[in-house]
Amino acid sequence: MDFAESEDHRLVREAVRDLCARFDDDYWAERERTHTFPWAFYDAMAAGGWVGVAIPERYGGGGQGIAVAAIVLEEVAASGACMNGASAIHMSIFGMHPVVLHGSEEMRARYLPRIATGDLHVAFGVTEPDAGLDTTAITTRAVRDGDGYRVHGRKVWTSKALESEKVLLLVRTTPPSEVAKRTEGLSLLLADLRDPAVTIIPIPKMGRNAVASCEVSYDGLAVSGDDLVGEEGRGFRYLLDGLNAERVLIAAEALGTGRAALRRAVVYAQERRVFGRSIGANQAVAHPLAEAHARLHAAALVVAEAAWTVDRGDPAGEAANTAKFVAAEAGFFAADTAVQTHGGFGYAEEFHVERYFREARLQRLAPLPQAMALNYLAQSVLGLERSY
Repeated sequence: MDFAESEDHRLVREAVRDLCARFDDDYWAERERTHTFPWAFYDAMAAGGWVGVAIPERYGGGGQGIAVAAIVLEEVAASGACMNGASAIHMSIFGMHPVVLHGSEEMRARYLPRIATGDLHVAFGVTEPDAGLDTTAITTRAVRDGDGYRVHGRKVWTSKALESEKVLLLVRTTPPSEVAKRTEGLSLLLADLRDPAVTIIPIPKMGRNAVASCEVSYDGLAVSGDDLVGEEGRGFRYLLDGLNAERVLIAAEALGTGRAALRRAVVYAQERRVFGRSIGANQAVAHPLAEAHARLHAAALVVAEAAWTVDRGDPAGEAANTAKFVAAEAGFFAADTAVQTHGGFGYAEEFHVERYFREARLQRLAPLPQAMALNYLAQSVLGLERSY
């Protein structure tokens, strides 16, 4: 077994790291403070071809798999951009996977080249205020209207809705009472967001404020039948195709956030002197930093294995959920340790670790809480009885 990083992966890592170095912590702190989307960063990543890295080559993308996409997002987060930087490009990098796999050729040709160049922003509309993680309980509905649909309903936590032209929207096209299983009768639409029938309201939140998360209401939105992804009623199955990949990418972002936090904490521990020596000479400071390093190192191995498993096309539920759980815990531990290492200054915006901490906390919640990752492992791997 060879654990050496391939030359291609090393070159990707170095190129993304060099690009991200142009956007320092002060850039990200300002975007966070002003709730401003990082357009300069996004445009630079698009110009470098990184936004379209996972789009098939025949549509102008890089044609790479999850392993490369994970490296890109890890390095973005590790630069100090954390979730603000990763979320700015995350949906473009892999969010259109259902369209790649199940969209018509006309749909792919119309939208994927624009995604690859960074011209088209797409949001993701699944979660609803009353359904939460019970996706089959969504009530946003699309009713037939001629050759198309009319959409009514409300979604929450739709990231990038303010910047996006389209939304990959999960709707119910057949009532639950008319299907054999609750997972049936759900469809995916690539719907317009810039329409008078759509109302977008940002949700005030604790962190990652450069990329807004929004409540989006749909009041009779017209959607063309050409913008139905795949077959009507199979949207839930299409979503499942991308879940493992998304969990691996979030794990990579958590790993990068932890690396950023640990890097700053180590420098501070070396430079801060109290009682005639650096605080890093004290085991009460040094040991948590060493533990953070060990946890991140272990998480990196798990994330790499999960990405490799997805790219091989092997069943990846165990690997992806393990990676998400382990990396989110490791990243948060590193961020929390960084705040503690800085003492009172860890609470000050000037040293940036408080921002890392807030964004690392998010990774234990999204795209699914840690408990749900454990539920999968308990039920699908260990064979324990389902509790819900």
